[in-house]
Amino acid sequence: MSMANLDIDDVKAKWVGFEFDRSEFRVDGGRMLDWAQACGETDPRFVDPDNPDYQAHPTFTAQFGARRILPEGFPKLGKGGFDGGKAVECKGPIRAGDVLTGDSQIADIYTKTGRSGTMIFIVHRMNFSNQDGVPVATVDWRMISTAKD
Repeated sequence: MSMANLDIDDVKAKWVGFEFDRSEFRVDGGRMLDWAQACGETDPRFVDPDNPDYQAHPTFTAQFGARRILPEGFPKLGKGGFDGGKAVECKGPIRAGDVLTGDSQIADIYTKTGRSGTMIFIVHRMNFSNQDGVPVATVDWRMISTAKD
């Protein structure tokens, strides 16, 4: 699909906010520690399992991915593609033994034009809640592709 035939506003109207995947993740205390240490963390809340407030590092949920990257039937936008990074918003502590549910949706679709031409950004959002239904994190993952011309 060329940029001339692509109407990002139409794609956004149909797909932004569309929830398309739900995945569960069991939180392992050892994995929490490994993650925090790999991040260079020194705060005892994140690196001392004996700390009464032991919890996952704020970026811990960035490692989890949905079964599907995009919804079934989502149009192919652009050519190629690469990871444009992740942003994590912490909403509450994640503890060892928690079972997290991650609900995936398309949060945004937009274009930017730079020296290399037009790039298309698709924001895949996972909202995580714990086994009690309490929101604990949101992870936005940006996928970038170049427009077909």
